[in-house]
Amino acid sequence: MKKFLFLFAFISAVNFGFAQQAKYVFYFIGDGMGVNQVQGTELYRGELEGKVGIVPINFAQFPYGTTATTFSATNRVTDSAAGGTALATGYKTSNGTIGMKKDHETDLNSIAKSAKEQGARVGIATSVSVDHATPSSFYANTASRNNYYEIGTDLYKAGFDFYAGSDFLDPTNKNDKNQTSVNLYDMADQYGYTIARGYKDYQKKSKDAEKIILFQEEKASEKDNSSIPYAIDRKKGDLTLSDITRAAINFLSKDLSKGFFLMVEGGKIDWACHSNDAATVFHEVEDLDNAVKVAYEFYAQHPDETLIVITADHETGGLVLGTGEYDLNLQVLKHQKVSENEFTRILNGLRKKYNNNVSWEKVQNALKENFGFWEDVKLSKKQEERLHNVYTKSFTGDEVKMEKSEYAQDEPLAAEAKRIIDEIAKVGWTSGGHSAGYVPVFAIGTGAEQFHNRIDNTEIPKKIAKAAGYVL
Repeated sequence: MKKFLFLFAFISAVNFGFAQQAKYVFYFIGDGMGVNQVQGTELYRGELEGKVGIVPINFAQFPYGTTATTFSATNRVTDSAAGGTALATGYKTSNGTIGMKKDHETDLNSIAKSAKEQGARVGIATSVSVDHATPSSFYANTASRNNYYEIGTDLYKAGFDFYAGSDFLDPTNKNDKNQTSVNLYDMADQYGYTIARGYKDYQKKSKDAEKIILFQEEKASEKDNSSIPYAIDRKKGDLTLSDITRAAINFLSKDLSKGFFLMVEGGKIDWACHSNDAATVFHEVEDLDNAVKVAYEFYAQHPDETLIVITADHETGGLVLGTGEYDLNLQVLKHQKVSENEFTRILNGLRKKYNNNVSWEKVQNALKENFGFWEDVKLSKKQEERLHNVYTKSFTGDEVKMEKSEYAQDEPLAAEAKRIIDEIAKVGWTSGGHSAGYVPVFAIGTGAEQFHNRIDNTEIPKKIAKAAGYVL
């Protein structure tokens, strides 16, 4: 860590002496990542080392930082469509709207399109579907974020060099009753794109590809096409945000003389916050940090010409660090081995294996293995009763009532286990939705000195455009 700090202090000094435009721009967006999501991750890391204090993540140590407001044109609490549009275009719009003014008639030009117009190579990448709200704000123009097929066609029309995400959400246009729409996968050839499935497939195809779309492997999409797996649930061979970032840099570097603009979204920070799943959130923030490290490696080689900016579209969940006892117990979260969503899959597996006749002992074993309950994590009598009561209702009752969050439906027992371990960690949540809390902004490199004092989210792309010489 000392070497890391010394290196970017030295590079910053070099930048000061040779100020110029940013030829290479990295724009990282942690969806749902408020100030406490970052601070909580650092405090968690500190507790793992036995400290009262933080162990910083790397991007939080960048020399320039501030906070940004996030309200939309119509709502004091933004959604990802309006938030993404503000970060992409520098304009406020109504919630649910992608790349258009709130009149739903006037298209907005994004910083990514401006970069392309200036001759730069452009990449848009995310850990969720490539047609989701935040990534699509950089290439699409539509009145509704739910127009996934239309957004997919806009992806091709924008003509950027590199796209990456889990998959398309609606490749066949489910709303087309006549079934005359061209499949989005088939459309790739028409627009000169190569589709790669997984990082190894990318390595095979990228050399000869003029433009490329990187998706996860087909088997992974069959399981869940809406996102790549959470970092906490990751298995060998899963596509990662770091893989995606590395592939993007590799592909955009085919002609460094043009420069490039790359937006990378850590989309599942938001999903974990909607589920109020603290351990999963902290792993996702660290995962975004690992992707930023890949960009930082490039920055270290091109310090005079590179800008890296990290921010968020909004805060999700109203995360509270401390629930009244003037202390935290975040280290207990290390015993949670899976997300709430993955534990739901584990419980579903038990139901199938035992024909829905799952004993309390088997459920207890699953809770021990995945949350450390009773062994590493001591439960009060009340907490144990809560788990057993939920087990009785959902495993021996007539009907299972799933617990819904924005992007998941989970087993009641998975939700209760997560609530209890968060409670023991002394972490609180105010809702399963977004909040109007400040979001952090961190920056390093050419033009990074602009990021100081409190700003609005619409100012961020304007400052990046100024640093890079784009006309936004």
